[in-house]
Amino acid sequence: MGKIGFSLLLVLALVTVGTSSERKCVLSGSWKSSLGCRMVISELSKAGAFSGSYHSVAMAPKADILSSPLHGVQHNANQKEQPTFGFTVKWQFSESVSVFVGQCFTDDQGEETLQTTWLLRKEVGSPGADWEATRVGTNIFTRIK
Repeated sequence: MGKIGFSLLLVLALVTVGTSSERKCVLSGSWKSSLGCRMVISELSKAGAFSGSYHSVAMAPKADILSSPLHGVQHNANQKEQPTFGFTVKWQFSESVSVFVGQCFTDDQGEETLQTTWLLRKEVGSPGADWEATRVGTNIFTRIK
């Protein structure tokens, strides 16, 4: 392969990489977790703040799936293609709070996912019961279209 052929191949490779990395993941909208929970995230403020609602099928009593408020922030809202974020959910049906941290990803087909890790803190009656007060887990959310 000559210099011109190799240069053309290199330029095509760079254009392909550039195109796939230009897909921007957008946090606002409706999402569904791998457990069937749903959340709606508002438009982000200029500072990256957002609010919304979380509908948990995993924690709510089966007959009473309530909407719980969420509040969070996305890092560098206007600069990152696959941004990091965090939010807090104040559960309406228990004396518990959860915090989620994660990153918004867009794959080569334009499909968006939120990869998250969460902590859930429930109220306990004494410092001796503190060992059972916090749970940790992961969730993957996909956009509801």
